[in-house]
Amino acid sequence: MPDSTGRAAVAAVWKIESARIVGALARYTGDFALAEDLAQEALAEALVTWPRDGVPRNPAGWLLTVGRRRAIDAYRRRAARDERYAALAHDLGEGGVASGRAPSDPAREDDDVLWDPDQIDDDVLALMFVSCHPVLSREARVALTLRVVGGLTSDEIAKAVLVPTATVQARITRAKKTLGAARVPFEVPPPGERAGRLGPVLSVIYLIFTEGSSASSGDRLIRFDLAGEAQRLARVLSRLMPDEPEVHGLLALLELTAARFPARTGPDGEPVLLEQQDRSRWDRAAIRRGRAALTRAERAGRGLGAYGLQAAIAECHSVAASVDETDWDRIVLIYEALGRLAPSPVVDLNRAVAVSMAQGPAAALPIVDALVAAKALHDSHLLPTVRGELLTRLGRTGEARTELERALRLCGNTRERTVLERKLAAL
Repeated sequence: MPDSTGRAAVAAVWKIESARIVGALARYTGDFALAEDLAQEALAEALVTWPRDGVPRNPAGWLLTVGRRRAIDAYRRRAARDERYAALAHDLGEGGVASGRAPSDPAREDDDVLWDPDQIDDDVLALMFVSCHPVLSREARVALTLRVVGGLTSDEIAKAVLVPTATVQARITRAKKTLGAARVPFEVPPPGERAGRLGPVLSVIYLIFTEGSSASSGDRLIRFDLAGEAQRLARVLSRLMPDEPEVHGLLALLELTAARFPARTGPDGEPVLLEQQDRSRWDRAAIRRGRAALTRAERAGRGLGAYGLQAAIAECHSVAASVDETDWDRIVLIYEALGRLAPSPVVDLNRAVAVSMAQGPAAALPIVDALVAAKALHDSHLLPTVRGELLTRLGRTGEARTELERALRLCGNTRERTVLERKLAAL
């Protein structure tokens, strides 16, 4: 097998199975940090062995077996001939003998490795909760989730979050040490604690998608790889926690937002504003998936949460034939409900945009001015962008130019800067 083919097979299997492998190793060892290290060692072994000897019949089982054997070696090196070592050795059927080497015959190996679907689900769910534990910083949660649940390499994560690879590696190392010091158990939280712990998990997935759907810097408006990874994580979570309405609400929001991606950029990657988008290019399959997820959230009978309400707003856009035919009054009402449930300056700014469409710019400007007076979003280009647009529509051109110039100074995304420059030129 050519080397490139073998490495491609490793990458493909790792992308699909890494969370299951890390989760299974964490369950076997009881040590999350060790499990992640063991999985990486197994991956490194595969990168050497598969291109040379061929892809094993059970690739995921091969990686899991290597990881478990490395776990036994780690305990042996620590002179840990205790009950845990005995249990692991017995589980492998090796009678306490572990070579520490990858099996040399792919055709004979790993048929005895059973993947119990229920246990796999529990492992992956536990992995999500541990990676997004509240003891970790937001940056650490994102990095660790992309590594252990998403299966991304440090280089891939660095490109995704736009920081040096060394920074990502340091965040992951620090996160694992923090989890160890806090003695965070590898387990799915008890049902009574699950709802309280779910928030950070949803938040991390949402953060990843937000950066993907509207990149804060760089020369691309949409980071499709990052947004796609967030969608995949949300789908996994919706399967693992089918009774949680806000999980379906988040999935609905991501699907309905991503449905507009094909029309959000032109042939050269330039942004296309909502009112100018060709809605025939919207992904109708994604819209159907999003609306179905929103229906599941609504059927729970507990009322929509913050993500569900945002999904309901996205649904209003998805079913409208044009900007003018959009139910802006309904969107304003939903934003008002969202502002009471999860108040934030961003929600108020978006409500102002909806009010301007429903009632005109004069009705929306006081909302934006209140945000300026409160010094909210002072380092974001979004507030001066919206204010500049409202002032433009009101004919206050000089003030509008000042706001758009400020927005241009604050904007870090090359594509969005192009839009702002066009608006300034039009003035």
